[in-house]
Parts: sequence; structure tokens; C-alpha cells
Amino acid sequence: MPRRIIDLSIYLENDVVSDPPSMQPKITYIRHGESFDSMERYFPGLKREDLPDGEAWAVERVQLSTHNGTHLDAPYHFHSTMNKGEKAISIDEVSLDWCFQPGVKLDFRHFADGYVVTDRDVESELKRIGHELKPLEIVVVNTRAGSRYGNPDYVNAGCGMGYEATMYLLERGVRLTGTDAWSWDAPFVYTAEKYKETKDASLIWEGHKAGRDIGYCHLEKLHNLEALPADGFSIACFPMKIRGASAGWTRAVAIFES
Repeated sequence: MPRRIIDLSIYLENDVVSDPPSMQPKITYIRHGESFDSMERYFPGLKREDLPDGEAWAVERVQLSTHNGTHLDAPYHFHSTMNKGEKAISIDEVSLDWCFQPGVKLDFRHFADGYVVTDRDVESELKRIGHELKPLEIVVVNTRAGSRYGNPDYVNAGCGMGYEATMYLLERGVRLTGTDAWSWDAPFVYTAEKYKETKDASLIWEGHKAGRDIGYCHLEKLHNLEALPADGFSIACFPMKIRGASAGWTRAVAIFES
């Protein structure tokens, strides 16, 4: 069987719900028939009719956050320190070895929106699929949010990974994880309700904040995880090299070798 690649990334596009309204990407498309003036500046005297079909070039202008689209978060996004006091690394400092490793999928689609996954849930799922974690494996979490991408409820869909669940993975040598939800943590709307009741700030971003104890990266807004088996594939997710940034966009893929 030849090598097979499954795309795990969403599009960067206008008018599709992938972020809260204030964080949506914006792409301006300049078509071939709209860009003659910019081409003519390089070639004085050029006339539109001199060009094949009168067409210049197509160009796009993109307004983005580093957290739009399928992206890889660096430890610096979570906190200024990692590994209990070290300076947190930014996305350009992340080891590329972390970004191309055997993959493992945990299927948590049955959990309700807002549910916070525990270490026992992770242990139970690993037992169900018959997999023992190995250092540097990339662990991705398939949630209900994957089926809601592009719908109005996407940002608030899916379960989230709690502190204990995240530490369970990190303590076993995992350094890169991922989710098809908007965030590695439970949707903010549910955490906000819990915080309102308890005033316990440790509930806020608890999965992310595990990086203070053990530095790690995670992918957010993955797609098509339901097409993956539990294991038997590799994941490649090299991030854009943005100096000092908290995240970088990636075309994450799953690779099945023959």
C-alpha cells in the first residue's frame, strides 16, 4: 500500500465560524483583472492589452492572529515560564522533533460540551484502545466540536482537557497534543459559569496552565480526526517560524506508511 496522507487542518477563510466574531480572520482577494496597476509600476509603459487575456496577477492580503486557523501553540502562549521556572519557549524555539512523531487518537466525542476530561478518562480510553503511551508521541483528542466546525455553536462545542488529564500525558513524555475543538481547555462559557459559582481561578485555562509544570505544545482547531484510527499513523505539524510568537500556523497532516 502506498503512503497515504490525511489532511487534519481547517481552511483560513472568510464567513465561516472558526473563532469568536472579534477574532475572525479577514482575507481580501485581488483578482487577475484588478491588479494591473501594481504590475504596471514594475514595467513602465506596459498596457493591459499587452498581457495574455489582459490579466495581471492574483494576490491576497490576509489579516490574522497567530491563533487563527489550525495552529500550534508554544509554551509561551500559556505562561511566561515552563518546567517550574524556566523561560517559556516561543514558537520559533519549539523542537522540530516534537512536530513529527507517531500519533495516538483519543475518542472523546461522547463527552458533553463543557465536560472537563480527567486523568482517569485518559487512562480508560488508552486501555480501551490498547495503547501504552511512549515519549514524544503526539496525542490528539477527537471531540464533538469537530462535527460542529463552521456552525454557530463551534466555539462552545466539545469537551476540554483538564489539568490532571494534561499532566497524565506530559508525565509520560508526551510533548505535543492536539484537539479539533477551538481550545484545548473546555469552552470558556462553561468555565465562566463554574468560576462565577466558585471564584476558583485555578479552573481557568487549567489544561493550558499545565505547561507551567511541564512545557508542551498543542494543536488547536484540527479537523477530520474522525477519519483516524486510534494509532498506526504519524502526525506532521511544523509551525510557521514567527520570531518570539506564542503560536504559528501549520498544515497538520496524518501520514500512513505502506
